[in-house]
Amino acid sequence: MSAPRKLLTTFDKILLVGIVIGVLGICVLTGVFYYIWINPPSQSPDPTPLAGLPFETSTALPLDFPTPTLPPTLIPSPVPTFGGNGSLSGKIAFTCYIKQIDQICLMNADGSDRKQVTDAEATAFYASISPDGQTIYFSSRRTGNFEVYSININGKEFKRLTRGIGSLYAPELSPNGDWIVFTNEGNGLWVMKPDGSNPHAITTSDDIDPTWSPDGSMIAFASSRAGARQLFVMNADGTNVRQVTELKDMGGRSSWSPDGTRLAIYAGPAGDHNIYIIHVDGTNLVQLTNSGDNLGPSWSPDGNWIAFASFRDGNNEIYIIHPDGTDVTNLTNNPISDWQPRWGR
Repeated sequence: MSAPRKLLTTFDKILLVGIVIGVLGICVLTGVFYYIWINPPSQSPDPTPLAGLPFETSTALPLDFPTPTLPPTLIPSPVPTFGGNGSLSGKIAFTCYIKQIDQICLMNADGSDRKQVTDAEATAFYASISPDGQTIYFSSRRTGNFEVYSININGKEFKRLTRGIGSLYAPELSPNGDWIVFTNEGNGLWVMKPDGSNPHAITTSDDIDPTWSPDGSMIAFASSRAGARQLFVMNADGTNVRQVTELKDMGGRSSWSPDGTRLAIYAGPAGDHNIYIIHVDGTNLVQLTNSGDNLGPSWSPDGNWIAFASFRDGNNEIYIIHPDGTDVTNLTNNPISDWQPRWGR
């Protein structure tokens, strides 16, 4: 009777092991099905990684993701976007130092189509553009004395307008085309007809760098008549002179805003001039630049930009800036010096 009991015990053990294995199998299968149920496989797997995105991990992009627009590029210098505050229209005349001589150069307001206008054997500088955009007036000492000359924007019709009345600088034609105002060094400000006739003084003090208001009724100029050099304005006939600035180290050349309410000026110690704007009544002085030695501002005809020369890269170049001090943009980038910009139509 003892043998059958031993066989039964062994069978029971085998049966028990089988039941355990079966239960474990069911558990494993149940776990697998549950995992698949909560983690279904992708219906369209794409093993190719995203390329060209500006981030390391993939990020879903909206269907209307905008196509980036590249900013315009000026010649010869790459520049940032100009923004929506008016196009760069007109031309800029300026002084360019070529073969050790200052000459008059001209370019489009975006810096393109740069060309040399004069080929003088002596200094030619202090250019301005006539209101119709066709003629450049400037000073040159090609005869040994600084006289006023004119030339058209294509480098033709070169004319000498003055003879022996002094050392003359910074000529500028009035908005109505009737008079040219200029500096007669040590003898005040003078005017003459566009053909050079009837030259005569309208001031007698140490006055320099005259510029017409947009309506031709006033002239702004720099002067040391009250002590240190400051900016003044007066009626076009030389009457009603009034001081605008009270600044240390005031510069010379200024420029009117097209609406005639403000002036762009420069001031500061040697090697550290900055561009400012100020209301004609002397209020609301605003500094636009900070370091770089910035000189000779000139307002664009549409009022959205101010051109100026700067030494910020170690060599005088032409820059532009918005009247609120934003978007400083380099227009020229040459081993030679470019300076004294004057904006015209």
